Amino acid sequence: MITVRYIVDDVDAAVPFYVERLGFAVVMHAPAGFAMLDRDGLRLLLNRPGAGGAGHPDDTGRPPAPGGWNRFQLAVPDLDEVLAGLEHAGVRVRTGIVAGGGGRQAVIEDPSGNPIELFEPKAGETW
Repeated sequence: MITVRYIVDDVDAAVPFYVERLGFAVVMHAPAGFAMLDRDGLRLLLNRPGAGGAGHPDDTGRPPAPGGWNRFQLAVPDLDEVLAGLEHAGVRVRTGIVAGGGGRQAVIEDPSGNPIELFEPKAGETW
């Protein structure tokens, strides 16, 4: 299993986003501070700044914050369909569809602005 930790502004808002929109299952949810979610071998840890060990500032005093461009990737069978459904639900789309060597991708954001890449492999490619 691969584990990724995201800092989110509101754990209680992030959990339904990941469960209802992206198909994650809740393993554990400590309201307001922490949640552990799973999907297809990916464990996603969600922390509020200041909650638990991962929510503490670095040695310079800078607190953890959501955002940036580092992201995890979720493979989808039909990027156009998935993206249209998410846009209709009000999910923020950071990038439109971009074609590359292995397929097509788009980057969406969770409620705190953390990026998630949706990736549709080229026909016949396994990913």
